[in-house]
Amino acid sequence: MSVSIKTAEEIEKMRLAGRLAGEVLTMIGPHVKAGVSTEELDRICHEYIVNEQQAIPAPLNYRGFPKSICTSVNHQVCHGIPGDKTLKNGDIINIDITVIKDGYHGDTSKMFFIGKPSIQGTRVTNASHDALWKGIRMVKPGTRLGDIGHAIQQYVESQNCSVVREYCGHGIGKNFHEDPQVLHYGKQDTGLALEAGMTFTIEPMVNVGKRHVKLLKDNWTVVTKDHSLSAQWEHTILVTENGFEVLTLRDEEKELI
Repeated sequence: MSVSIKTAEEIEKMRLAGRLAGEVLTMIGPHVKAGVSTEELDRICHEYIVNEQQAIPAPLNYRGFPKSICTSVNHQVCHGIPGDKTLKNGDIINIDITVIKDGYHGDTSKMFFIGKPSIQGTRVTNASHDALWKGIRMVKPGTRLGDIGHAIQQYVESQNCSVVREYCGHGIGKNFHEDPQVLHYGKQDTGLALEAGMTFTIEPMVNVGKRHVKLLKDNWTVVTKDHSLSAQWEHTILVTENGFEVLTLRDEEKELI
């Protein structure tokens, strides 16, 4: 699969899908609190996406994934399956939303604190968030993917955290996962040069301990091998003629641009 350059019409559809994905994260925020189960969060998001947005939750039945969102709690790195686990004070959770609207995907995730987080929970969450934005702000035609990966890795490691290498950002559009792969580590001046019209995700997974991960027996949930906390934030990005547009930007983030 080669990297697709989106047309103006496709970009408009990507904007809509991205906006809807961001709105799901805004909607679910008040429900993310101690005592709620991740299955209940999945139910609320599913009903909102299907009934309010008239959109499709992309994860549901994607390669057999059984739920409409991913919920990754504490040492879960990504692809956590919602279930009967109830959230408790001190937990950190990543909620990952992908919606399909008019055939195009919007993909985004956000960390939430349950009550007062631990010092480590705060540190790893902030490191991932700031690393995401360091990567986003580098996006413009001519920047190479290795430059973005290098900047993210250098920042994360400066915060005494580590970057997961087995999972990465990806091109996105009509397909959930397209070329290119967007690594969150790397060497400067290597990799694909960005062009206007490309759309892809940046989504650094950051561990407070070592970078090594393992896949659980459900064949989806990824956890840190050393059981240390992990955090991730994600946005879908468009390369514009002179920079970037965050297609999944939420109202609460507008001051970051």
